[in-house]
Amino acid sequence: MNTLDNKRNNVCSCDVGSLPCTGELKRLQESAEGFIEDPASQSARFFEKTVVNTFVDKLKAGISVAAFPQFRDMNSMFLSTFTGLEKVKGGYMEVEQITLKNGYCKLPEVAAIEKNAKKINERTLDSFRLRVCITGPYTLASLFPYRNSQIYEKLGRLLSEIISENIFSTKYGRVELISVDEPLFGLMDDSLIDRGTEGRESLLEAWKIMTGKAHNRNVKTCIHLHSTTDDLYWAVEALDIIESHVDDPLYLMKNTGELLEKKDKKLKASIAITDFDQLIRRSFKPNVSESSVADVWKKISSGTLKPEAFLEKSSTMRKRLVELIDRFGRDRIDLAGPECGLRGFPTYMSAVKCLKNVSQAVDIGIGPNFK
Repeated sequence: MNTLDNKRNNVCSCDVGSLPCTGELKRLQESAEGFIEDPASQSARFFEKTVVNTFVDKLKAGISVAAFPQFRDMNSMFLSTFTGLEKVKGGYMEVEQITLKNGYCKLPEVAAIEKNAKKINERTLDSFRLRVCITGPYTLASLFPYRNSQIYEKLGRLLSEIISENIFSTKYGRVELISVDEPLFGLMDDSLIDRGTEGRESLLEAWKIMTGKAHNRNVKTCIHLHSTTDDLYWAVEALDIIESHVDDPLYLMKNTGELLEKKDKKLKASIAITDFDQLIRRSFKPNVSESSVADVWKKISSGTLKPEAFLEKSSTMRKRLVELIDRFGRDRIDLAGPECGLRGFPTYMSAVKCLKNVSQAVDIGIGPNFK
């Protein structure tokens, strides 16, 4: 399996997607649908400009494989592409066969970037590589209070069509990575996917269909997890890269290296903590009180304290990267970046600064003075 950066055989910096909104969040969310229905409208132009400018900011921060800017809720943005659902108390119900809405397969964020690929290239002086994050079938199915074992494969087939519609490649930029985002997988006891059940096989098949669709288009695949306690993801042949949070056992266990070799997979090195409360706590002495954390937030909100003071230094991030490469080998680490999205950061500029620190950590970490 080749690394993402074949020419230099280097680890590439990446991000997961979300950032704090720089303007009117509600207007931005509503304008996403307007971009689909009428790309020439004022609302669509506002959405397009925001997405493009934010994506350029990520690239200028030094991120090699940048995700599309995610301002919308990750679940609703994909559920809104389906017909046959009815919103009920506690989630969604399938009232008729679920299908994809005509014209909604192309994500507005991806469409805006593809449409402006030449402009982005001119502003960054380089062709770009895009990460497209797709909310996974397990996470979406969790919003269905009544579901059977086949729901995962059903959703997986629909999501695979969305994947197919959101892959492009031009001389100005291309989709480099499809990420299946499953933040809820492994975080709860779920008898529907117990070992040996039809539901577990359905979920595995869904992941295989989705990753296979990307591989058929010569695009790398990744699964984004918040817990790796359930090891089902190792059985997905077309899955290239696995990522989780900084302190996840995935990055610590000896058998991870053995499985990476056996299954021919790679890791995304999560080198930056994105829980801002945790970053605040780490800046204090042990046993910091919640009132102290709340006080910091008040000062940040009032403008008397800059959130950048709580960001991890690039040297801290680099140390994590070095440790993971020492543990698993350079050929088993393809990407490095924040553990999750940065929507929870206090300000847009503090999130961009975090991405700059990540980029610097990766660039320094893979240079001639790596150690």
